[in-house]
Amino acid sequence: MTTLVLVRHATTAATGRRLGGRTQAPLDDNGRAQARAAAERLADLPLKAVYASPLARTAETAEIVAAPHRLAVRHDDGLLEVEYGTWTDRPLKPLTRTKRWPVIQARPSLVTFPDGESIRAAQLRAVDALEAIVGRHPREAVAAVSHADVIKAVVAFYLGQPLDLFQRLVVNPASVTVLGLPAGGGQPALLRFNDDGPINIQRPPPRRAAATRGAPRRGRSGG
Repeated sequence: MTTLVLVRHATTAATGRRLGGRTQAPLDDNGRAQARAAAERLADLPLKAVYASPLARTAETAEIVAAPHRLAVRHDDGLLEVEYGTWTDRPLKPLTRTKRWPVIQARPSLVTFPDGESIRAAQLRAVDALEAIVGRHPREAVAAVSHADVIKAVVAFYLGQPLDLFQRLVVNPASVTVLGLPAGGGQPALLRFNDDGPINIQRPPPRRAAATRGAPRRGRSGG
């Protein structure tokens, strides 16, 4: 089983105020402190690789996370933020008053951003990217630094949760979400979600057969 550690990037000056999208905003001072705290929490994990969306805020967060492990960050376009098209870098408050906003909250599977990407397409390419990463790292621990909507969509996929419910998930800046992903398409496990505390990964126990060794057998019925 591969232990996949999903990290949301830390904050920029625009986090929570603008729909950042595929902008190159760097981390702010608070964000750098958040990233260092995440790196400390992950320092004892035996990470073999750190991947990241190539945007500035994810790349910088990933470099801080990778430093204690002396790993070079590998950029992967599959981990990029949703392409918000003409909504990119717009203030959030006016967007919440548009007709499209309630649909994004209630039925996101129907949404394609103007001149941008659909949330369904973002989920598919992110899952494809992570499956490729898992395939390269069987039975290892790897980190992938990405974005809130992408991580939410990925978690929804692996939980078998409809995409229309993914807005019920909350992924905070610099939080850690951990999935256990077996090779060959076995059943995934959510080990941590939106975690900002000490990380001590315990893998789920192996599934037992229905019949338990030593259990009494049924006797033959009498005539």
